[in-house]
Amino acid sequence: HVSLLAFNKYLGKKKKANKQTNKRTKTKEAGIPLSHCVSLPLNNVEGENWKLKFQTLAAISLKTPPNHEENQTLLQSLATNSLKTLPIMKRTRPHIQSPPSTPPTPQTLLRIRHSKPPTKTPRTILNSISSSPQSGNSEWVPLNLGRSELSLPLTFPTGQTFRWKQTGNLQYTGVVGSHLVSLKHISNGDVSYFIHHTTSEADCGLALRDFLNVGISLSDIWEVFSESDSRFAELATHLGGARVLRQDPLECLIQFLCSSNNNIQRITKMVDFVSSLGNHLGTVEGFEFHEFPSLESLSKVSEKEFREAGFGYRAKYITGTVKALQLKNGGGVEWLMSLRKLDLEEVIDALSSLPGVGPKVAACIALFSLDQHHAIPVDTHVWKIATRYLIPELAGARLTPKLCNRVAEAFVSRYGKYAGWAQTLLFIAELPSQKAHLPPHYWNVKKKKSGKNRLDKVAETITDDYI
Repeated sequence: HVSLLAFNKYLGKKKKANKQTNKRTKTKEAGIPLSHCVSLPLNNVEGENWKLKFQTLAAISLKTPPNHEENQTLLQSLATNSLKTLPIMKRTRPHIQSPPSTPPTPQTLLRIRHSKPPTKTPRTILNSISSSPQSGNSEWVPLNLGRSELSLPLTFPTGQTFRWKQTGNLQYTGVVGSHLVSLKHISNGDVSYFIHHTTSEADCGLALRDFLNVGISLSDIWEVFSESDSRFAELATHLGGARVLRQDPLECLIQFLCSSNNNIQRITKMVDFVSSLGNHLGTVEGFEFHEFPSLESLSKVSEKEFREAGFGYRAKYITGTVKALQLKNGGGVEWLMSLRKLDLEEVIDALSSLPGVGPKVAACIALFSLDQHHAIPVDTHVWKIATRYLIPELAGARLTPKLCNRVAEAFVSRYGKYAGWAQTLLFIAELPSQKAHLPPHYWNVKKKKSGKNRLDKVAETITDDYI
């Protein structure tokens, strides 16, 4: 029993045994019941598997109960030999690096921190971003236009377009097609541009130059104007660079439908709402910019939704015009573009067939988007300019459709094929915001009894009672 006790102690250090069902099965296979096995103090043995093996060996060796003297001797010998032959099962343990005998030095920590693990080479994110269609160039590009050819403050916030925002000192940002760009005057007065979003930098440059009408030399036509009008010559020295834009016809049409009997602040809100229906291109200085929506996108907005957005009676004009354009042969956008090839009178008649478009709105669209450079948008402000400097004999008369034609003829007679460009400068000269740039004698206009000149409202109101 001493040897068996020693073996029992040894077995206590081994792993847990298999399930009890396996033990009973193997014991039955030996042909001897468990009650005939040697009575061993195995209650402290954790390794049930080893207990099973020992019991089986003892059972095989004994044919009679364990109290027989010969069997005790044989069992003792069997137990002693079994200690040498039974395999020892070991658990595979993960390799743990032994701690250093001394604390690591700062140099060691730095080496470990900056050591590179053997991983795959990461994808270069910066390269993918720079080649993305949603990224633009990273520098300002010169347009090769001096201030005499393009003055941003005299071009963008003067009522031609309502989609460009001032985003810095002498800097304006807007959308041309699908391109989001900023324009600014650099230190020498020249104009440079920065691309925020584009699918092609080359296409963006071409579209921007087309939008700015750079094919027309402002200096050349103003020289002609100045030869025939001494007042214009003087104004040109103070208001140089007031350029007429060449906008997308659909974009221009919808903007001026919003402008009827309206003020700049409200027009801008309406145009911002319409713009938000297009694809978002980016944010610059807190302003959100979108590509102008397509006819299909505009057709999905109901008159009720436009009215709820604050468009008032203009809502039915916009929805009606969109429907009318969709019925045009070849599509509404193509139809509008084709008007660039027609004479001014035909263009005015064609545009006036659209809901909400009268002679004045039609003339604005023709001048600012359809290459009709001698179109004259006539409202009460232009009427006052004409009766003051071109046809003074009509001063005091009430503006009628017939007199609108007379005003347009007077401008064309004085300034020729680019009469619309001349009218634009003369209109800008009447804006109170430009007062600081002009000599005092340009502001000797008599004021009404109310003490407030009608021209003081021009900065806010650019349209008129007659459309």
